Amino acid sequence: MASETDRIIVQPIELITARSEAIIEGFYLQLPNIIAAILLLFIAWLLGKLVARVVRMMATRRNRPDLGNLLGSLAKGIFYLMAILAAAAIVFPTVDPGDILAMLGIGSVAIGFAFKDILQNLLAGLLLLIRRPYHRGDQIVVDDFEGTVEHIESRATMIRTFDGRRVIIPNSDIYTSPVTVNTAYDVRRDEMDIGIGYGDAPEASRKVFLEAIANVEGVLAEPAPEVIPWKLNDSTIDLRARWWAESRNADQIDVRSQVLLAVYNAANDRGIDLPFPTQVVLFHDQTEESDGDRTRQREGWPAGDNPPKPARLAKAEEG
Repeated sequence: MASETDRIIVQPIELITARSEAIIEGFYLQLPNIIAAILLLFIAWLLGKLVARVVRMMATRRNRPDLGNLLGSLAKGIFYLMAILAAAAIVFPTVDPGDILAMLGIGSVAIGFAFKDILQNLLAGLLLLIRRPYHRGDQIVVDDFEGTVEHIESRATMIRTFDGRRVIIPNSDIYTSPVTVNTAYDVRRDEMDIGIGYGDAPEASRKVFLEAIANVEGVLAEPAPEVIPWKLNDSTIDLRARWWAESRNADQIDVRSQVLLAVYNAANDRGIDLPFPTQVVLFHDQTEESDGDRTRQREGWPAGDNPPKPARLAKAEEG
């Protein structure tokens, strides 16, 4: 006859065994549903990749590969989410996908606050890719950064600077900041100020420089270059030269250097002065006889009918 202690020990073992058998039996009953859910997820994975590839191909044909990458990723993500909800409904028939969506809707508020910057950059990137103020290969200036656009991704735009560095700029910063697109048009204008001496004729100098600039390779004939009298400085008369060339940075730098050389050579050949700023520095006290009327107030002595003697004479007498 089993003792009371033996019965106390046997009851938990029987309970654990019964529960285990129920779990195993439930697993075998659910095994077809689990297999069906796994097959559904696998098919959804394949279809998601196919959908993303089709979206990318369609966007690439329209010369919008970056937009295709973003939309393809979003489509694939939505496809996967729907497949997971369907698989959950298969494995757990009591689960209502509508309830899961409602829970996701409530949780999206917290997710939105937690990932505010990421979502902001994602939305800004989507708007940039749809509106296309610039595209891959354009040369842009954003704040203190200037370079060629390499990629426009969901979070950021990557540019390669002209000195060979990569800069990653968040899309939200680009969307809310002024952006200069240097290659938005095929050609753009450049300019340079040329200072000539007051002894030179501005009109004649203007014609000389205009002819020199027009002969530079890379300067467009239409719109035509121009040289305009611009400013009267302390030691120069400024002429502003303006010309049009190809928009890309390398072309602009090359043409500008050729224009500078052409202007210098033309001035040198025609004898046009290109003066530099000058200053007059007096190294004496202006008390010499040759300095003018010494009975008037001048620098170095007071006014009056009996001005002091020149400094060198006064020192000689003292000596």
